Amino acid sequence: MAKVEIYTKAFCPYCTRAKQLLASKGVRPEEYDITMGGPQRAEMIQRADGRTTVPQVFIDGRHIGGSDDLAALDRAGGLDPLLST
Repeated sequence: MAKVEIYTKAFCPYCTRAKQLLASKGVRPEEYDITMGGPQRAEMIQRADGRTTVPQVFIDGRHIGGSDDLAALDRAGGLDPLLST
């Protein structure tokens, strides 16, 4: 199974939606809570090419994007192949 990482904040409905989609695929992502900012927030911004919104999802180090990007990838049939690597 692929390594999935997700940067989230508390009370974020988009984060919840992304995590639910991943859970429906049997994936337990490594979650980084950046609610209080800190070095992980800076890391996320660097890894996500300057994006500051949450969630930001990475699969095997590849930047997927946010919740809408993840859902669009799934609808297009591209998520399952990435997760099965």
